[in-house]
Amino acid sequence: MKSIVFLSLFSILLLFSSCKTNNFDLENALATISVEDLVHQSKTLGSDEFMGRKPCTEGETITLNYLESEYKRIGLEPAVDGSYFQDVSLMEILNTPDDKLKITGKGKAFDFDLLTEFAAFSMRAQKEIKLDQSELIFVGYGIVAPEYNWNDYEGLDVKGKTVVVLVNDPGFGTEDESFFKGNSMTYYGRWTYKYEEAARRGADACFIIHDSKPAGYGWGVVSNGNEAPRLFLTDENNYADRCAVQGWLSQDAAKKLFEEAGLSVDLWKTAAKPGFKAIPMNLSANMEMKNSWRIDTSHNVLGVLRGSKRPDEVIIYSAHWDHFGIGRKVDGDSIYNGAVDNGTSLAWMLEIAEAFKSLKERPERSVLFLATTAEESGLLGASYYVQHPIFELSKTVANINNDLMLPYGRMKDVMITGYGQSELDDYVAEMAIKYDRYIMPDPNPHTGMYFRADHFAFAKAGVPALFARGNCDSREFGKEWALEKETNWLANNYHKVTDEYEEWWDLNGVTDDAKLLFEVGYKLSNESTFPKWKEGSEFKSLR
Repeated sequence: MKSIVFLSLFSILLLFSSCKTNNFDLENALATISVEDLVHQSKTLGSDEFMGRKPCTEGETITLNYLESEYKRIGLEPAVDGSYFQDVSLMEILNTPDDKLKITGKGKAFDFDLLTEFAAFSMRAQKEIKLDQSELIFVGYGIVAPEYNWNDYEGLDVKGKTVVVLVNDPGFGTEDESFFKGNSMTYYGRWTYKYEEAARRGADACFIIHDSKPAGYGWGVVSNGNEAPRLFLTDENNYADRCAVQGWLSQDAAKKLFEEAGLSVDLWKTAAKPGFKAIPMNLSANMEMKNSWRIDTSHNVLGVLRGSKRPDEVIIYSAHWDHFGIGRKVDGDSIYNGAVDNGTSLAWMLEIAEAFKSLKERPERSVLFLATTAEESGLLGASYYVQHPIFELSKTVANINNDLMLPYGRMKDVMITGYGQSELDDYVAEMAIKYDRYIMPDPNPHTGMYFRADHFAFAKAGVPALFARGNCDSREFGKEWALEKETNWLANNYHKVTDEYEEWWDLNGVTDDAKLLFEVGYKLSNESTFPKWKEGSEFKSLR
């Protein structure tokens, strides 16, 4: 009996000692995350020396060399066959469309002006593209969503035709969260999905009717994006399976199109109701486009901390390294530094990597740190990784990504963009309590931000993905102040030469986010279970 009692006491002491050691190890790791380090990293990565970090330029070479040196300093292993770099083959294509989109039919002929009334581009590596009397069909929202019993293409043959579709999805403006998630945009509302679905249906062209509120941005974003070369991942078929023309119509152009077709714009409201059927417009689209392109190679940067027990299972932290390089001069400055977008998030990731590496007891699962290329061009680096993963996607536990972390100090909230998608929300909620914070959904879910940063590439492949940071409730100044600061920053600095490091920056909030999300990953790295998608997520079936 005495020996049994002794063994029990010994076991309890061992357990207590182990818990104490683990807590001490965790606290030591958290202590390595400092505001001083974040300032240094953000200031360095956002400096003129990095030339705006544009892919396939000297700025990329400088950035890659720096990230490699930081990965080595921290002690991360190269993750790609002895290298930190994953080659990402990119195609840069310059589209030169006609100045006019000509519409004919019903004995009428009229046209729309490029950039003011329509925008058009193509992914096809094809010198000349032509729409010749391509029949126009209004296809509502252009959505096929079985889980919502919705099919705008039902019984419809659009091969060789041009589809006209509405932006966002039918739930927008309904306040009914059970109907396409209400005001929270689903992936079906994203413009990229609409082009993909039109291509799957064999359409020659797809034009989206722009509306600033459900789109989440003004016409200027559309027209500005139509003037510069675009980057895409290279494709062995040169994107021959995509629509020849992908484009947008302004509100005024769309209204005129419907008027000339003898159709009421009230159909836009009707299209949001179950049972809507596509309507031929009895008009045709005509335009030509000339294309030129080149192929180049950019790089993702990957460093890994191998797991002690299940090294084939992995948690991935990610942040994109790219920005817009050197462009047109504005007030004497031509370098698009990207200090916030995405220097602060790169700093966040590097600090978390350092915390993991400082652990004396290595996590049971591997932890991968992925700095992606060409996020600004459409999540290309993240998409390439998902198509060519270093760790099997079925054994990828989660992706924790960040982007555009603002330098306005400590926040009470942890804003989860895409709240309700996966059980990762619950991990954040648990850690938020420890840090005297609370979680909240993105207050502007209609803009579809969950589909506009690198984590989405993982979500689309079935891997639960988290995008969370303090953003909306300043610990010192409150919500209105935080909203004003965010609004001003987006208006005056987003994708502009003014996105530079400033001495007034307060990165204590990014430090708090790094600690909290390090703990989320730390917990995941020592579990044996996999977080799941929640009911209602459009990605649940993919896992």
